[in-house]
Amino acid sequence: MPPKLGQHFLVQQTILEQLAVAACGQHAERVIEIGPGRAALTRHLLPRTDDLHAVEIDPKLVAYLAREFAAVDKFHLHHANVLDIDLSQWGPAAIAGNLPYYVTSPIIEKFLALDERFPTAVFLLQWEVAQRLLAKPCTRDYGYLTVSTQLICDVELVCQVPPSAFSPPPKVDSAAVRLIRKRARTDDHKPLLQFVGRCFTHKRKTLRNNLLPFHKAAIEKLPEAKLRAEQLTIQQFEELFAKMNQP
Repeated sequence: MPPKLGQHFLVQQTILEQLAVAACGQHAERVIEIGPGRAALTRHLLPRTDDLHAVEIDPKLVAYLAREFAAVDKFHLHHANVLDIDLSQWGPAAIAGNLPYYVTSPIIEKFLALDERFPTAVFLLQWEVAQRLLAKPCTRDYGYLTVSTQLICDVELVCQVPPSAFSPPPKVDSAAVRLIRKRARTDDHKPLLQFVGRCFTHKRKTLRNNLLPFHKAAIEKLPEAKLRAEQLTIQQFEELFAKMNQP
């Protein structure tokens, strides 16, 4: 079956098992798998769950999966673009998937927008993206994706994955990360994420220069004004947002 849509299929069994364990532990009541492809990860997830919903966009792979798991009652196949489907309809669930490189960020954002019924996601993605998700303040990789993710989740590295673990091998290294949702937020975090985005508008500029068009002289009075966004911790972003939005 030839690869479509730029897909690279993970085939190394030891790594597939690591991903399944990271997503499900000993058992997860329900799992949503994004992009099951040829079902390599699916076969490791099925023994660890009572209910598996697989979302696949490629029609040829959908036909293959439908044939392969026709007799498996707990396998539910959905022919859809994961960005267009409402994942919350199947909650609560753990989420897992080998993410296509070209839609990695939108899928991560989709997971972050879900509620506490979706406590965990394990994603296989490009190593460069994993570094951004795991980054610390004052490092090159620390940016909007880092902060927006770490505001909502703790991020753990499951394992690094070499090109040789895939068929066909990609030209870049990969990694699996686990996103563990922090306790449910009681506030709407969208304004906070918008604020963080403004802080990173021009990464090398100070917060004063980035925020002045939105907060006028209010930013001038704060000691953080001379800092760049990459220098702030997650807690400092939350504190600065609260200061800038005081009545």
